[in-house]
Amino acid sequence: MTSNSTAPLQTQTLVKRYGGLLATDNVSLRLTRGELHAIIGPNGAGKTTLIGQLGGELQPDSGDVFLQGECVTTLPAAERALRGLARSYQISSAFPEFTVLECVALAKQAHAGHSFDAWRALLKRTHLVDPAEHAIAQAGLSHRISQRVSDLAHGERRQLELAMVLVSQPKVLLLDEPMAGMSHQESMKVVDLLAGLKGQYTLLLVEHDMHAVFALADTISVLVNGAIIASGKPQDIRQNPEVRTAYLGDEELPE
Repeated sequence: MTSNSTAPLQTQTLVKRYGGLLATDNVSLRLTRGELHAIIGPNGAGKTTLIGQLGGELQPDSGDVFLQGECVTTLPAAERALRGLARSYQISSAFPEFTVLECVALAKQAHAGHSFDAWRALLKRTHLVDPAEHAIAQAGLSHRISQRVSDLAHGERRQLELAMVLVSQPKVLLLDEPMAGMSHQESMKVVDLLAGLKGQYTLLLVEHDMHAVFALADTISVLVNGAIIASGKPQDIRQNPEVRTAYLGDEELPE
């Protein structure tokens, strides 16, 4: 099956049920190439379930996911990654004795479908090191390139996570709460980094930090009780009475 659209990422009426709970309720999204599209919603709205279906960790009960017009609904996460759909993950405990450069070079090697054998020889392979250094620079970590993961601060580990995703040059990048657990200063640094990636990549952001969302997003979709209740430009979402009602008592939308 293919979609009539060549949108980088599109969903059509995704439904996911857990018993009597409708976690995603006929969710249809369409991302525009090069935009940053944010998904927001109160706690329990279904954001994690939706991201799981987009990334391939969860199968919808009905509906479809399309990548570049190709239906990938039944494909596992690894196959979607090879087709250009990348998802960020927390890696705080991964490879603590590896350096930043080694981790990103490994990620590049893994994306190419190679094993981790003889990983210490990776740094002699320019076809791995050159793109790794570029991704590290994009993530703002060049000054820490030789540091071990165990020596990085929390915010720097999230930057490393971003570099490990960027090194595959994804067509679509899913960012699941990249600022979770960060200080205000660390969050502002990530906002600047993501602002610099806009236009180069198509980004889908799920984030609780509303100030970051409204500073970054080209489009915002609001998920409540598994359904998209509004989708549009930040200024339209901010003024939408249904959206403001959904957040009343939870968190105020930034002015």
